Amino acid sequence: MKYISLNDKAPKVGFREAVFNGLAPDRGLYFPETIMPLPNLFFETIQDLTPEEIGYQALKQFVGDAIPEMALREIISDTLSFDFPLVAIEKRTYALELFHGPTLAFKDVGARFMARCLAYFNSKTKISNSTVLVATSGDTGGAVANGFLDTPGIEVVILYPSGKVSEIQEKQLTTLGKNTNALEVKGDFDACQEMVKKAFLDPGLAHRKLTSANSINVARWLPQMLYFFLAYKNLKSKGEASNVVFSIPCGNFGNCCAGMMAAQLGLPVSHFIAATNSNDTVPRFTVSGKYEPGVTIPTISNAMDVSNPSNFIRILKLYENKIQLLQQSFSSYSFSDTETLQAMQELYKKSGYIADPHGAIGYLGLKKYNGDNDYTGVFLETAHPIKFKETVEAILSEKLEVPAQIQELLDKKKQSHTIAGYEDLKSFLLGNSNG
Repeated sequence: MKYISLNDKAPKVGFREAVFNGLAPDRGLYFPETIMPLPNLFFETIQDLTPEEIGYQALKQFVGDAIPEMALREIISDTLSFDFPLVAIEKRTYALELFHGPTLAFKDVGARFMARCLAYFNSKTKISNSTVLVATSGDTGGAVANGFLDTPGIEVVILYPSGKVSEIQEKQLTTLGKNTNALEVKGDFDACQEMVKKAFLDPGLAHRKLTSANSINVARWLPQMLYFFLAYKNLKSKGEASNVVFSIPCGNFGNCCAGMMAAQLGLPVSHFIAATNSNDTVPRFTVSGKYEPGVTIPTISNAMDVSNPSNFIRILKLYENKIQLLQQSFSSYSFSDTETLQAMQELYKKSGYIADPHGAIGYLGLKKYNGDNDYTGVFLETAHPIKFKETVEAILSEKLEVPAQIQELLDKKKQSHTIAGYEDLKSFLLGNSNG
């Protein structure tokens, strides 16, 4: 398997090089040169396969010969060591809960997979002191910090926007110490993401062997396909796998793009809905055909506060950069904080289900979809409600039980450095002598 740059001005690379590079030298995102659909028999018998087998069959072509079969199977088994339940909400409507991993967020899968791939590569090539540089709008930071904790030869540097993540999210990325450094940025997520991209291409930082654990990295992005395969397996076991529609709360569009990649592999999905908050660049694009990012708007669904989503270019590539082709299987809608809070109340009153703000936006996307009414709808619940404790408790007038892995963080002391711009980041990386 070779990966091309979507800017078309960089050499093709293998999986290992794409993972270590993060971003191509021409600032383009890496994308598989070829995509080979899985055989029909795989989908006909998927309900009989283990999650590990499903993961191996879905990912092996993208890894190629970079990791041998037994090692890859071991990595996938370790990555998928928790549940991904479908919870019935209404008739043929389900929440796909992706928050049962160690940091209670969907990003645990990608972070764990990537960490284990890097650990494998380092063990074989004796490369040491690589630096994983990552921007987070909320959940990525905690998942990456946990996924890479104590990984030999890896230092983690996490940039997060000051005052724009929840208290629990901040605790998850600022209290682990060891090989993790948290940088509190005076700016929004898009500013954090731009600094990360700039650092990759800075020759003055070449010795740091920088890579990214954002969903721009293929090892973070591609494993997210597995949610959709596992949901389909579950639906097929229930006899409800016909005419499936996924509604995905979207920020940087990695999860949505991964689902659409699963469809390219043959997963039977009728339609994808990208549900956003007030940061509505993509919903506007689907109407006007013009991609015009605005200023990032802070919302209660902070992990989706992204105005210029990196992965949308990959989605366009999947559909030959033709908006008419994309629109046949894709819709995108935006929702306000007021609508989000109302959806949280509606879910709780109707079914007793406690959704976080991001999951509630996924639910709203499903409700707004105008397609054939005879479909099975699945919305992604991407984070445990406890991560947005104040918002959820206030709107539902209910006290949430604090999971053990969160409780142990609450009394830990925050450890972070404050930076204002790129030069501060570069100074930190040059001064932090692990490179």
